[in-house]
Amino acid sequence: MAKKFPIAPKHPERICWGCDKYCADDDLRCGNGSERIQHPIELDGEKWYERGDWSDLLNESQMRELGLLPETPSATKPHIKLPLIKK
Repeated sequence: MAKKFPIAPKHPERICWGCDKYCADDDLRCGNGSERIQHPIELDGEKWYERGDWSDLLNESQMRELGLLPETPSATKPHIKLPLIKK
């Protein structure tokens, strides 16, 4: 998504979350159907981001802020130990 997806909007019931346009609930311009798409907070509550995989919706900085990714990228590097061969 081009826009930063809001984690806890004040009035999620007033907006359709189906695309980047974030249309008002009475003016659906995206053609996503006749019904508005609900924000995950409406379906799963305040901690909606803890359930499921939201990597396609939230950017990397948001995921780090919420504790869904480790703080430093270097912590995710695998460490491989190779056996030493004596000659």
